[in-house]
Amino acid sequence: MVGTAADSADKLSYSAAVRQLAHAQKPGLGVPAYTRWVNRRMAKYVAALAYRWGLTPNMVSVISAAISAVGITVLVLIRPTWWSGVAAAVLFAFGYLLDSADGQVARLTGRSGPAGEWVDHVVDAIRIPAIHLAVMVGIFRSAGLPDWTLVLPILYCLQAVGLFMSQILAEQLSKFHGLAVTAPGTGRRQSFVLIPTDTGTFCWLFVAWGNPQLFLWLYAAMLVVNSAHAAISMRRKYKKLLQIGSPTAG
Repeated sequence: MVGTAADSADKLSYSAAVRQLAHAQKPGLGVPAYTRWVNRRMAKYVAALAYRWGLTPNMVSVISAAISAVGITVLVLIRPTWWSGVAAAVLFAFGYLLDSADGQVARLTGRSGPAGEWVDHVVDAIRIPAIHLAVMVGIFRSAGLPDWTLVLPILYCLQAVGLFMSQILAEQLSKFHGLAVTAPGTGRRQSFVLIPTDTGTFCWLFVAWGNPQLFLWLYAAMLVVNSAHAAISMRRKYKKLLQIGSPTAG
């Protein structure tokens, strides 16, 4: 266990930590349903446990990355089977849960800052394309699948990385120039409409990994929906950033 006896004496109890996180829970406006009502709510229990164990936010981020890496390894080294798909889905979902928990640990410990945010973004920037590249390897290893299906994970990888970069840059540029960062939607309907774009939905998609044809149909459908969502999101962010005005030449 990380930490000293003196540190433990000053800590909140597990139940008190959970209550504090519940009170500070983000409203989740415009956030997809799984992330809003499942992942973030479960994350507070994991975050409280990590806090009691003395883990730092960066430690939680690293553990999240390691668990996701195990899931990626399963996809790359083991031919698609029902059990390898379930294992990968569980690992990705737990990695995503910890990805939500690290920020909550930061709130409890008061250790939030630019360095921690940087670690979190770097982990995501590696994890996102790595999963799609692992899918490409899995497709290559599957017998009976046409060669053109290898294009799907390449396109999905480009879309996911592009959207991630768009979101991060838009958020940072908006903050730097004093623009308010607002959610694209407010109601429950918005959260349910965005289920196909939810990272949690993508994690559990791998339950179908043991049936490559079914998986590819679902994967392709999510690619189409997410590409449309990315185009709408990027257009909205571009129009908002136009409010800043043209940069100074030089």
